[in-house]
Amino acid sequence: MKNNPIHIGSEIGKLNSVILHRPGRELLNVTPEIMGELLFDEIPFLDAAREEHDAFAQVLRDNGVEVFYLEKLAAEAITSPEIRKEFIETYLDEAGIIIPRERTFVEEIFKDLSNQDLVLRMMEGTRKSEIPSYAKKTLAEMVGTENNFVIQPMPNLYFTRDPFSFIGDGVSVNHMWSNTRRRETLFGKMIFDNHPMFKDCGVNRWYHRNDLPSIEGGDIIVLSDKVLAIGISQRTKAQAVEALAKNLLSADSGYQTVLAFTIPNKHAFMHLDTVFTMVDKDLFTLHPEVDETLCVYSLQMEDGELVTREESHIIEEVLKKFLEIDEVHLIREGSGTMMDAVREQWSDGYNTLAIGPREAVVYDRNTITNAELDKFGAKLHIIKSGELSRGRGGPRCMSMPINRDSVK
Repeated sequence: MKNNPIHIGSEIGKLNSVILHRPGRELLNVTPEIMGELLFDEIPFLDAAREEHDAFAQVLRDNGVEVFYLEKLAAEAITSPEIRKEFIETYLDEAGIIIPRERTFVEEIFKDLSNQDLVLRMMEGTRKSEIPSYAKKTLAEMVGTENNFVIQPMPNLYFTRDPFSFIGDGVSVNHMWSNTRRRETLFGKMIFDNHPMFKDCGVNRWYHRNDLPSIEGGDIIVLSDKVLAIGISQRTKAQAVEALAKNLLSADSGYQTVLAFTIPNKHAFMHLDTVFTMVDKDLFTLHPEVDETLCVYSLQMEDGELVTREESHIIEEVLKKFLEIDEVHLIREGSGTMMDAVREQWSDGYNTLAIGPREAVVYDRNTITNAELDKFGAKLHIIKSGELSRGRGGPRCMSMPINRDSVK
């Protein structure tokens, strides 16, 4: 059995390797008519988004992080004609194609593409205008417009945090909450089943893409090599937390406790990491609105049964208890007001990506939160956010760490 490249025992250990997705032509298929359905509040500008994303990737490389791209890993995982055939068939089965003949034309488009172009084409989606006009013979085919899709795009893919999550030495291939994102996990499954880097490594699967109900990676925070936090949110359900916790805690994973955090069930707080992230053992960001409704539950295995207990609603007390530390610093609104906190939470001021203890990547636009992080001695790598933030995600959302150093 090969060495397992996966090792995530914290949010703050030195980051060694990560998976990103460079924004692609799928962003060109976000239109005003369907942007809400695609979970976008605005239409991003692809060229600028790519420039910002490339700069983000370079910051990681400059700090010793090996960057893997989702699209390249997925293409490399297509190691035989049989795997390619099954991949295409599964994709088309889940693509929501209504008219059977349109599936045939999409198959024709895919047939001669390289593996790399195939993956990018899958992510991009297929417009009805790409189906030859001579093929449109039925009423349903003839009345379609160029703004309609045979297969919708996957523009949220540059938020690689959500479709799958590395925990300890294993992975949760998540069941996404919205139908528009559910197909994203196909690429993760392809990679973990077939890519030479992961295949035959004995990687534990803490959750599977067809498990129910939904759970998403933005709600999963690895607090330590013994404690995992999961948000119960708009997109992650309590039953999924229980199922993942049972799989993780009953295995030889080293994990002893899963903490379930309830957060308001609304679009602005879609994931736990939009309101809470870890910058160091004792330093966290926390959006102050969360204090009003927060409940924390601990889940532990006792005599083969999953036992749940309600913990303190004061998050500092919970973190001190389970992380076994004496002091906790929470950056809420900092030197600003609640209005400033709400504004910066909307642009992901609380969504930091730690690349080492007290060292994080942040967006330039969140000046108040960044200034507070600076006061606490955090080393900040500030990146531009004009276009990337339009998708409602920050540096943590855009990254899926594979391997971190252990933290003492």
